[in-house]
Amino acid sequence: MIKSSNNPSEHPALLEIWEASVRATHDFLTEEKIQEIKQIIIEGKAFSHVDLYSFFDLEGNRLGFLGLSSDKIEMLFIHPIYRGQGVGQALTRFAIYEKNISRVDVNEQNQQAVGFYRKMGFETFKKNPLDAQGNPFPILEMSLNK
Repeated sequence: MIKSSNNPSEHPALLEIWEASVRATHDFLTEEKIQEIKQIIIEGKAFSHVDLYSFFDLEGNRLGFLGLSSDKIEMLFIHPIYRGQGVGQALTRFAIYEKNISRVDVNEQNQQAVGFYRKMGFETFKKNPLDAQGNPFPILEMSLNK
């Protein structure tokens, strides 16, 4: 089940999923960089700048979440325990079909995510050599091939 997660009281749970997911999928990040990004998320109130949705199982466990802007997936993180079980696909389909999302930016070095979005119908239309913080982590801008 997908539910809105815009209440700030949910942000600590989202941050836990974010960190677990990043540690499982972003092997190009150092521990120092993970902690730095985590502080940026907390201090910059990153979760308050997007429309948040969480995927819950039948027992009420939050398995992953999605952050959206007007036409773009800004964040999609699945707890590593639940990866490969369709949670990311369900959240992405929700974004596409319920929220009319057509774009996403992906770290090029996160090949699992790049492959996932290609499988979901997204294609790269631009590559940026730096991420939003100016780090040398290339970002692929992808759009939905409709």
